[in-house]
Amino acid sequence: MTDSHIEEFTFTATCPKGLENLLAGELKSLGANILREQPAAISFSGSLKVAYRCCLWSRLANRILLQLDQVRIDGAEDLYRAVSEQPWEAHIGPSGKLWLQFSGTNREIRNSQFGAQKTKDAIVDRLRQQTGERPSIEKHNPDLTVALRLHRDRLDIAIDLSGESLHKRGYRTHVGVAPLKENLAAALLMRSRWPQIAAEGGALLDPMCGSGTILIEAAMMAADIAPGLFRESFGFERWLNHQNDIWNELREEALQRRTAGLALSLPEIRGYDADAKVLFAAEANIARAGLERQVRVSCRPVNAFKVPSHREVKVGLVLSNPPYGERLGEQEALRETYAELGRQLKAEFPGWQVGIFTGNPELGYSTGLRSHKHYQLYNGTIPSQLLLFEVREHSERGDDSERERKLSPEVEMVANRLRKNLRTTGKWAARNGIDCYRLYDADLPEYAAAVDLYKTQEGVLYAHLQEYRPPASIDEGKARNRLRDLLRAVQSVLDLPRSRVSIKERRRHSHKSGPKGAGQYQKQAEAGSTLQVREFGAELEVDLWSYLDSGLFLDHRPVRKYLRELASGKKFLNLFCYTASATVQAALGGCAQSISVDMSRTYQSWAARNFRANDMNPYQHQLVEADCLQWLESAQQNRKGHYDLIFLDPPSFSNSAKMRGVLDIQRDHNSLISQCMSLLAPRGTLIFSNNLRSFKMDQSVAEAFSVQQLPLLDKDFQRNPKIHNVWEIRAKG
Repeated sequence: MTDSHIEEFTFTATCPKGLENLLAGELKSLGANILREQPAAISFSGSLKVAYRCCLWSRLANRILLQLDQVRIDGAEDLYRAVSEQPWEAHIGPSGKLWLQFSGTNREIRNSQFGAQKTKDAIVDRLRQQTGERPSIEKHNPDLTVALRLHRDRLDIAIDLSGESLHKRGYRTHVGVAPLKENLAAALLMRSRWPQIAAEGGALLDPMCGSGTILIEAAMMAADIAPGLFRESFGFERWLNHQNDIWNELREEALQRRTAGLALSLPEIRGYDADAKVLFAAEANIARAGLERQVRVSCRPVNAFKVPSHREVKVGLVLSNPPYGERLGEQEALRETYAELGRQLKAEFPGWQVGIFTGNPELGYSTGLRSHKHYQLYNGTIPSQLLLFEVREHSERGDDSERERKLSPEVEMVANRLRKNLRTTGKWAARNGIDCYRLYDADLPEYAAAVDLYKTQEGVLYAHLQEYRPPASIDEGKARNRLRDLLRAVQSVLDLPRSRVSIKERRRHSHKSGPKGAGQYQKQAEAGSTLQVREFGAELEVDLWSYLDSGLFLDHRPVRKYLRELASGKKFLNLFCYTASATVQAALGGCAQSISVDMSRTYQSWAARNFRANDMNPYQHQLVEADCLQWLESAQQNRKGHYDLIFLDPPSFSNSAKMRGVLDIQRDHNSLISQCMSLLAPRGTLIFSNNLRSFKMDQSVAEAFSVQQLPLLDKDFQRNPKIHNVWEIRAKG
């Protein structure tokens, strides 16, 4: 019987933050049908065989959860009822061992321990009623682990098929001071292209290998060894619905693949460390994994790191997770270690690829190498980066030489501010999984510009530098020099070539330059220079060169997140939708259907590309090219349906030739809001936003509706609190 003839289920695979995209690709290769990507988790469908295969073969997942139900609840009694309605007697025997994992809270259930207790009561009462017996509650080796997640009024009920976290392969009994989890080590190898390098015969070397996790994971990949093959058990093995014949078939296939893989001539995989004691741990782990013949370790300091000479070694990959120190004194002492590593790499490893994983990127740059890719990941709760380098025989100079010159005192002053912001705002962004954010916003008044950072899906960093209009009292030549100083500081601090910095210069208006506002920003490139970035799991297109704005308003990030949280099951209307990034977030939040209206054909095409990149159904999510004022008027006249959620984000002023009238948001907001409210479902929500700094809400709006201003502003825009205004508006009563 093939998988296609077996019942389909819905599953969730959890993973460390930052691995979602990699995990989705891995699960797909294992036969899963990807349904949805969300922070630290992937939802997919497939047969039970697919789920078993993912437990056995996933190198990245933490857990595989079988989804039983998703219900809406308010309080404790709703929780008890929803859980007790599940047929638990079909999953665990009367005298079985049960364990519960409960996460999340809402307005009524404010403590996860209380939620777990209520859940336990519901399951135990159900089993006692159905079987006359009750299970025992035991954390170690339970027969069934139930995983529940509460978010607002939505409760996900699932069974954990994994047992212990899947990163626990079973080979690591000895660890070093700061052990790297096995699935994170696997992710580093994948991001560093180790599978391709190994297939081409390239070697893998780790100059600071610690307890050997990177080496063992690399060998398991190269030898086609299933990461879960030697685990003692999985959670599904004592589940009443476990299909042992399917599991035995998958294990036997994995054993055969391991035998075949180890019979091959694998590339050189070798580790070094200056600490002989930690190498004992590495050797014990390597032996437990059965890889003594494939992986070797030696005691050697960084300053003796060289290409092995005992066999012909092709170029390959150097990958390491060096110590990075948590205290300033430790960090300063480690700079020389990183610098020594850089010197050895330049001298001994031309043509090799290098990956350094660190919680302190500044130390990574102490190697003197220039990273061509950055990946933001987490080592436990520590925001970290994988920096990828290519060792060249001769340094390519060109515009990079500009960055290598000694900075002037003026530029150094700006550079210091950027470094300070990286330590604060940058770390905040890393902790929250934010890839695109504002780093600098005229912090030094004489350097009047904004600097936004955009990191692509591949981890490549770009800077978007937008000059603010200098006052008439500032000489234009001096303003240009200051902008040039800021550019040099950005390149120096972020280690960016000029090609990855976009500059939007404002030039003073003159009567020869056309209407006011035209040409105030000078284009830096032709249309089509686009990048793909990520925001809360969404894939979005940005253009840093061709237009005044990039296609993604960074200050609206928390607004989009809020809309996503409100959107589940809702019918959504997005007016003045721009590139429809808010609709993408609403769709990923589970909105049932949406309409996005904008009169710009350019933005409608852009929105369509965003929809395709996120696999959004065009019949479920419609784009409408129209003047929003006329569309609203027509919708009212024709009574075009009711919406549960509306996002109204108009410009402050517009007199486009495509519009029938002129829009002035201060003058017209009362009418716009009233029209939108007439299209709302009885318990619907209107989110109204604008960026007019002097805006004042008309008192008549507050008298007619329930109006609440929302403080939706992230850390990177707190220097500029008037950048936008946001209100939540509902019908009274």
